[in-house]
Amino acid sequence: MKHAVVILMLGLLSIVSANADMPYIVERPDYVLRAKTGQFQEAVDQAIVSARVRLLDILDDSLRLKPDIYIVESLAEFKKLAGTAFPDWGAAAALPYRRLIVIKSPAHFNLGKPLAELVRHEYSHLALAQVLGAAVPPRWLDEGLAMYVSAEWGWQQNLAMSRAVIFRHTVPLHEIERLNRFPEGRAQTAYAQSYLAVKYILDTYQAESFNILLKELRGRRSYDEALNMAVGANYVEFEEEFSEFLNRRYNLVSLFIDTYFLWIFLAVVVFIGFMLQYRKRRKYYQKWEEEEKYRSTDFDYGDPENPEHIEDEDKPWS
Repeated sequence: MKHAVVILMLGLLSIVSANADMPYIVERPDYVLRAKTGQFQEAVDQAIVSARVRLLDILDDSLRLKPDIYIVESLAEFKKLAGTAFPDWGAAAALPYRRLIVIKSPAHFNLGKPLAELVRHEYSHLALAQVLGAAVPPRWLDEGLAMYVSAEWGWQQNLAMSRAVIFRHTVPLHEIERLNRFPEGRAQTAYAQSYLAVKYILDTYQAESFNILLKELRGRRSYDEALNMAVGANYVEFEEEFSEFLNRRYNLVSLFIDTYFLWIFLAVVVFIGFMLQYRKRRKYYQKWEEEEKYRSTDFDYGDPENPEHIEDEDKPWS
């Protein structure tokens, strides 16, 4: 108990210290933004609204949530607020017990993701924590819901997942608990699988079963019991079922299709570039031809053998 109090006090002290460095503070009904400037205010507003809409559609909860969102400009500030347990490749962190979101500023870090996507992702972590209370969800469930809400799925993730399944580099769901210790490549695969696992439950068993799973976890059921109540399979059985789904969905055919579309996309990009360059050159030549029309080429140079002794007959000024 004393250890928990010390951690909480240190956290509060770090927040007080950080607030002194955050002159821009704006309070909204659903969050408080703290940053150096207001340049990201609109993006955060839109992200919170869209995240809440999607979460309210999934979760059987009213989302009584108002986190503090910090956008920091240095790694030292990030670690002071989020702690040192987060990996260096992390762009943002959510601390549910403090209702706190810390995000590295896009103006000072190459995040690789839009700010709005990061806000939605971290807000989802806090929303799930609110629904579960003191219960701790499986890491794949936590990260998968966050990715689902933040819409972090595209062509690149699809291609990466195809490669992982075909070359047997997938990560068992139970091993995703150690996500923070994964190298970046393996972590990306783990995130992708987490997203697909949550999407698989929502698509196959619907939101009602997903909420049964959360309700059972909140009631301190084991993962086996909660999954069994929600989808009729224990943890091992669900992993096998999900693995079969991945093998059906991602194979050599899907990899070929994804790669085929990659080359089509690159060809289209090259073609568009060529056409733009062609149009630019064509406009230049057309302009040059127009200028040539008005440039006189009818000159009377007089007697080339003795130019000084022959008058130029076409001198209008003479």
